[in-house]
Amino acid sequence: MRGWWQELAGLVLPADCAGCGAARVVLCAGCARALDGSRAGPVRPSPCPPGLPPVHAAAVYEGAVRAAVLAHKERGALALAGPLGGAVAAAVRAGGCGSAAGPAAGLLLVPVPSARRQVRARGHDPVRRIALAAAGRLRRAGVPVRVAPVIRQVRSVADQAGLAARERRANLDGALGVRPGAQRLAAGVRIVLVDDVATTGATLAEAARALGAGGLGPVAGAAVVAAPARSFVRIRSTTRTEHHSRE
Repeated sequence: MRGWWQELAGLVLPADCAGCGAARVVLCAGCARALDGSRAGPVRPSPCPPGLPPVHAAAVYEGAVRAAVLAHKERGALALAGPLGGAVAAAVRAGGCGSAAGPAAGLLLVPVPSARRQVRARGHDPVRRIALAAAGRLRRAGVPVRVAPVIRQVRSVADQAGLAARERRANLDGALGVRPGAQRLAAGVRIVLVDDVATTGATLAEAARALGAGGLGPVAGAAVVAAPARSFVRIRSTTRTEHHSRE
């Protein structure tokens, strides 16, 4: 029994930092700072897919952040949902949606759905878990917020890995829809889509389209844990300034 429990604990609570490998900690202080939202800002992929709502990301998708996202998603490091959810909460606030002001019903966080086969293979739905953790952070800050997985896949799609931006858009076109009865959950709220990573923006654009087609919306924005550095509007200008100052 003890050996079985230690094996299970090793899957759920990694002995080493998911970001850098430091021993006996789920996420060390240094790697946790990469997810604290201090670099949260707007992102806009290029080319930008039609219908993409305003997107804010908490961190750059590289190094410790990338490692933590993949450990949570692919290796079942469920304890990382807390810091990843905190990052999404920071992205929500950066987008101007994370305040107690606004409609009395508050925010509705809508996680982008994973394919059913992926959920079965992983044993959990990583984006939904992150959205729930983000909602907890926002509620503790006084923001009325709920999570509702109102989007579902209505047809199968190919694996997105390795597909270019245009191919991703074609792959996802019409792939998502809303669940029956979803409209009553969205009355009077600001809808914010949630995902772990935004690369081409194709998934978020398709999710926003599905919500509109299903009578929900408009979408106030999208919040993600991370995005490539090149997508950050603010980081682009900051990087140029730092480059000139070094010269």
